Amino acid sequence: MDTIEPSGRDDCEDCDILVTRFKTGGSAESLPIQDLGDEVEDDTLIWVEVHGDDARTIAEVAARLGLSGALTERLTNRSTCPWIDSDGDQYAACGMAVEHCGKLEFRGIPLYLAAGRNFVITAHPEPLGFLDSLREREGRRSRVGTLSADSFAASLLSWHLDTYFAAASDFERSVERLEESVLRDHTAESIEELRRLRKGASRLRRMLAPHRILFTSLARPDFRPDADRKSEAHLRALGEQFERAMDIIENARELVIGSFELFSNQVALETNASMRVLTFITVVIGVQTVIAGVLGMNFDAAFFKTHDLGFWVAVAAMAAVAAAATMLGRKRRWF
Repeated sequence: MDTIEPSGRDDCEDCDILVTRFKTGGSAESLPIQDLGDEVEDDTLIWVEVHGDDARTIAEVAARLGLSGALTERLTNRSTCPWIDSDGDQYAACGMAVEHCGKLEFRGIPLYLAAGRNFVITAHPEPLGFLDSLREREGRRSRVGTLSADSFAASLLSWHLDTYFAAASDFERSVERLEESVLRDHTAESIEELRRLRKGASRLRRMLAPHRILFTSLARPDFRPDADRKSEAHLRALGEQFERAMDIIENARELVIGSFELFSNQVALETNASMRVLTFITVVIGVQTVIAGVLGMNFDAAFFKTHDLGFWVAVAAMAAVAAAATMLGRKRRWF
């Protein structure tokens, strides 16, 4: 099996075009876009990646590969809402990959994809790490040529879904760090972190949920009735992967609720500890007040004729009561 050389790159004013031709035998080579025609050999899979936001370039690539005019128009409209459309044995779709920008800020990067007979086109206005990783992996040794266009498109969309799994993992690590902080020493910063967590979880769900129309459509038998069994299984697996991603994102929201409950419990425990101390102090002062009240009675008792000695005896008795109460409280862990 031959190793893949770096893919060809054709530069235009606003975008880069990378073209790779995979052969069934396991070889792959880079091509200039000018060598592409609308007829692709049966033992060949063409992958064209357009990095940029130039609608004219995307239209030119689509025309060279014979993509229908209706699907080309959908691609060049550049709508960022997830969608899918088909025209005969060709189809096009749009999905939003997610990128974690740090501090629980997530942003979407649109991925436009079109597939036809033995070709796949991907276009994205900003770099997508998973596509770079895929190229790097296939640059060492490739069996992509053995896949049909449907299966390769399913693989790309699966990688796209993996960005949500990665984002959810980052989110879970942030939750763990917050909970450790809450258990160690919760502060006002914990409230701000909880706010960011809640916002991040909602953002992830709003980004992923609209993809249901995309992945459920791919999984339906009527979408690609002529697809072979392997391609059909790969497309159907995308629907299952999407549901797992939705479950994980929903679980992220539950994690936020659990973190808030942990924070509330810690605040309640600290409040209870403070109340125990205040109650203990109140009881001790109350005892001292009783002693002072008894000593303040105007009876002609011999004790009241002891002058300074009686005063210091009373003070010592109050101090002894306070000390004994403190020792008892410490022993029973009241504070």
